[in-house]
Amino acid sequence: MSESTQTLGQPVDRSPAPTSTSAATREKSANHRWWVLGVIALAQLMVVLDATIVNIALPSAQKALEFSDGNRQWVVTAYALSFGSLLLLGGRLADLLGRKTVFLTGVVGFAGASALAGAAQNFEVLVTGRVLQGVFGALLAPAALALLNTTFTDAKERARAFGIYGAIAGAGGGIGLLLGGVLTEHLSWRWTLYVNLIIAVFALIGGFVFLSRSTVKDRPKLDLPGTLLASAGLFGLVYGFSNAETHDWSSPMTWGFLSGAAVVLAVFAWWQTRSSHPLLPLRVLADRDRGASFILVAISSMGMFGVFLFLTYYLQASLGFTPVKTGLAFLPMIGALMVTAQLSTNLLLPRVGPRPIVPVGLLMASGGLVWMTGLDLSSTYAANVLPPLILMGLGLGLVMPPAMSLATSRIAVKDAGAGSAAVNTMQQVGGAIGTALLNTLAASAATSYLEGKKPSPGILAQAQLESYSTAYWWSAGFFAAGAIIAALMYRSGRPDLSTGDGESAPTVHM
Repeated sequence: MSESTQTLGQPVDRSPAPTSTSAATREKSANHRWWVLGVIALAQLMVVLDATIVNIALPSAQKALEFSDGNRQWVVTAYALSFGSLLLLGGRLADLLGRKTVFLTGVVGFAGASALAGAAQNFEVLVTGRVLQGVFGALLAPAALALLNTTFTDAKERARAFGIYGAIAGAGGGIGLLLGGVLTEHLSWRWTLYVNLIIAVFALIGGFVFLSRSTVKDRPKLDLPGTLLASAGLFGLVYGFSNAETHDWSSPMTWGFLSGAAVVLAVFAWWQTRSSHPLLPLRVLADRDRGASFILVAISSMGMFGVFLFLTYYLQASLGFTPVKTGLAFLPMIGALMVTAQLSTNLLLPRVGPRPIVPVGLLMASGGLVWMTGLDLSSTYAANVLPPLILMGLGLGLVMPPAMSLATSRIAVKDAGAGSAAVNTMQQVGGAIGTALLNTLAASAATSYLEGKKPSPGILAQAQLESYSTAYWWSAGFFAAGAIIAALMYRSGRPDLSTGDGESAPTVHM
């Protein structure tokens, strides 16, 4: 029988028979995916560290470069502003240009910016380096999370991967405090920035070797109006809350920027429904579990500042801890968080879903903070600080990794960058809001306590304790509110932790 009759007149497919090359490539990629996790974890650690590692070095940097107390906040704010306002753009660029390309660009740029800031001989260069760190961090962070989301598609492996990633995201602030203290005390404040070069070398080599590159098909256009609106709105939001630390809430520098940001972000949301190539497709947000996770990532970031920021003040100012000893004090919390991070994502989340476990974790974190409100000048670390710290770590391990996993689950591969950027944006904005609110509330509590009292050393020390206690109570309230939101919004039952495209594609995507 001829080929033509055999095919009933249809054109004969004369393409070469499939070879084993593609199968071998997929098998190689699958074998490398845990190396991919290592690369992503290093990059995420680098970004998260810089949110806190420089804080401990600030007094030394200020003395060396001779800048004022008023300018000191800009070393922190400059990073937060550029990072927070450009995250959505960075996530979409990862979808459009390829996640490996954007990831590696972010790693190289972040390292270069860190070198510039570390070598700064004046305040202006230091702030410029911090701004550039934020710019390249906004490329790096969403690309890393998107790579994680599209690399691990098997439910069990995805659970382990997100457990590790979530533990780093939750514990990175504490690690930054420890590392910042060690480097500042034993080397120089400049090494809190230079350390990124060491991390970046390993991340860059691993990225080149283990991340797969593929062609981006049907590349849409970048939503330029949406990019401008989102960047301006997020800049105003972060800047407005940052101003609340140095200006009164009634200052136009605070409420003016916050009001303007609200208007601009509302216009951005409207534009995303009209744009043919939206920067943040609303389909990414249109899911009950993902929506709950976005909110809880923000709330957890707000509440965690009640620990990392004010407990650091307490340990150093009230108990007389050195920077290194302060960093070491957070290690048990980090260890507890890592244990429950693996337990929650590998065992509990796949079996019972988020609704029973995330609220419990939030209530545990809230309970730990309420416990801390009793700390005073006679408290000791082992008896009074360590137990609530461990309780908080155990609770946060039940919250952050599951929330981050659910926030990126069932997102189509083409939207993975945008969805990952949304998660990072909520984390960054939550941190900015938490810092501003807690600092303002703590300062008001101290001022109220001092009214009508003679400011002796004992009275001033007690005023500090009142400010810390106020911050702990409010942070506990954030977590308690989060527990209610989690119980109401999360669906019951086992969640679908796949990505949105069914993932028949190779395991490592660009």
